[in-house]
Amino acid sequence: MKIIITGGAGFIGSHVARHFVLTYPNYQIVNLDALTYAGNLANLKDIETEPNYSFVKGDIRDVSFIDELFVREQPDAVIHLAAESHVDRSISNPTDFVLTNVVGTVNLLNAARAIWGNDGTKRFYHVSTDEVYGALGETGMFTEETKYDPHSPYSASKAGSDHFVRAYHDTYGMNTVISNCSNNYGANHFPEKLIPLAIHNIKNNKPVPVYGKGENIRDWLWVNDHARAIDVIFHKAAPGSTYNIGGHNEWKNIDLIRLLCKIMDKKLGRAEGTSESLITFVKDRAGHDLRYAIDSSKLQRELGWVPSLQFEEGLEKTVDWYLSNEEWLENVTSGAYKDYYEAQYVQR
Repeated sequence: MKIIITGGAGFIGSHVARHFVLTYPNYQIVNLDALTYAGNLANLKDIETEPNYSFVKGDIRDVSFIDELFVREQPDAVIHLAAESHVDRSISNPTDFVLTNVVGTVNLLNAARAIWGNDGTKRFYHVSTDEVYGALGETGMFTEETKYDPHSPYSASKAGSDHFVRAYHDTYGMNTVISNCSNNYGANHFPEKLIPLAIHNIKNNKPVPVYGKGENIRDWLWVNDHARAIDVIFHKAAPGSTYNIGGHNEWKNIDLIRLLCKIMDKKLGRAEGTSESLITFVKDRAGHDLRYAIDSSKLQRELGWVPSLQFEEGLEKTVDWYLSNEEWLENVTSGAYKDYYEAQYVQR
């Protein structure tokens, strides 16, 4: 089997690419990535010489390039992760999100349909987000039946791409599947997001910004568990199906940051409470959803997937990775986006 994984140099995509390359040596994995600011081939140095792995640089917005790539590679499947994914960036420049997340997805669907025809053995797997469902109150969880209600340009663009994938299944009979996942954390996360940003700032004794009062709640999942879930869904899900992926692991932002401060104090040999003094409350983000929580019981019940790590254990592993890979972090943060990165108060 030959699989094109889009966005395979990004945070989640690199873990998915690595998982498939190492788990299925008889599969050919083609990593397609435009290498924008969040795409980094250093994320995949450990597998770049594997015989079943190859990399192609390209933009999913480029119709002719995508069409030619699919004709040349003749993939049996697509796992589509390429996306603009940062809420704050979507607020300042929504057009980029429409072009990449909606138009780019349609370009891929068209290219796949052109070479697959009516072959139902070929699969298009679209990786999406829980943010398409909007916000929850203090109770309840998102299920696969929850009505879409996106509130940011980012989540609206992902909702649009989800709808197109379903439409291609319903209209053309394409073998599509979709998964909607909660917040991921782990190694190789671009440091504009909450956890790596906080680790970097705590280590360097910089203010740790927290939106509003820090009461926004997110469900967190270790990125390696997400990669395992994608594997299971890719191989076992019925055509046209949707699965939610989550860790049943809700944390208020402020509680997460306080736990992270405690872990960092221990790892850095600081007195307990030292890092917590760096917490700085800042003006809340426009349209900041209060709470996300994913019900992944369908995935667990039907396909047998369960998260492997408790959050505290996963967070310690994540901190250890960042502290052991300072060169990676410095290289990422010293480029063209360094000033932007240091100025932003960015929490998904």
